[in-house]
Amino acid sequence: MTKAKLGSIGLSFLVLVLLVIWMATGEVKEAREEAPETSPEEKAVAPSVQVDTLQARLYAPALMVQGQLEPWRAVVIGARASGTVDELMVEQGDRINEGDVLLRLSEDGRGTAVEQWQSRIRKLEADLAAAQQLRARDLASESELLTLQSELSAAKAELARARLVMDNLTPRAPFDGTVNRRDVDLGDLVQVGSPLLELVRIDRLKATGQIPQQSVGNVKEGQPVSIGTLDGETLEGRVSFVASAADRETRSFAVEVTVENPERKRVAGGSATLRISLPEVRAMFISPAYLSLGDDGRPGVRYVGENNQVVFTTVKLLNVTTDGAWVTGLPEEIRLITRGAGFVSIGQQVRPVNRDADRG
Repeated sequence: MTKAKLGSIGLSFLVLVLLVIWMATGEVKEAREEAPETSPEEKAVAPSVQVDTLQARLYAPALMVQGQLEPWRAVVIGARASGTVDELMVEQGDRINEGDVLLRLSEDGRGTAVEQWQSRIRKLEADLAAAQQLRARDLASESELLTLQSELSAAKAELARARLVMDNLTPRAPFDGTVNRRDVDLGDLVQVGSPLLELVRIDRLKATGQIPQQSVGNVKEGQPVSIGTLDGETLEGRVSFVASAADRETRSFAVEVTVENPERKRVAGGSATLRISLPEVRAMFISPAYLSLGDDGRPGVRYVGENNQVVFTTVKLLNVTTDGAWVTGLPEEIRLITRGAGFVSIGQQVRPVNRDADRG
């Protein structure tokens, strides 16, 4: 037997001995039908999201309406009698009081009618007195007495008409105001209905606008209103009227606001923004970046609720600006998800991390 064959046999014998020893010590790995339980460290860790704790607070919402400012009263005074402008008592821009004479038209002989009817009335009154005395002695008939009474009544009616014609020659201011425009000059010939001047009252103004039908229920008479003009002026007022029926074309409701203007600022007739203050509500101020749309298309907010689960709640927008949005419909306190909301689903359990702690 050669040395090579003896070495091969010895190697085989050595391997056999080692195998027997290994089996004898029980180091045998048995196959199992089920995998061993995973250790807690090997379990999936809940995703973390950054949160910011917010609390509801009182907020006074406002309804913004585009409208315009108008004089409290405005009237174009027209001629009620024809004639020539003989005298002008006011100029454009003058402040006048109720009852002031504005101008005088030519009389053109109309004053004599008043004198004639006054004379006629005096004669008829004398005739009637004499007839009554005669009637008491049965020297005058009842019909003669009635005829005189009828003529006297007709004469008094004509006198009142003649006096009215004379009054129309001197039109007067119907209220305290300012002459905004004058349409006639001395010597102008006017006819009945011709415009003479425009009178406006601006120490008090009227702001008007249209309220959308979905918001009209929140507006009541007496609510405060802040009115902003295009030139930066700000006036204060209160709602004085809200229409009971909507406009057929726009489906919106007319609103009027009484605005005090003691300084007589020249803002009447211009555009304005009406900020109608609504009753205070509990609301939260949230960045628009944290708003998302639900399945129904309504805006809402994602936050961490009980058991650290993601919750989505729809909200009502009260006011939205580039700085943030005031919303209602949320609990008094929430843990708003400020980072990671796009990587978690509603109902999923998460690990909230306070934003302030994360910064630290």
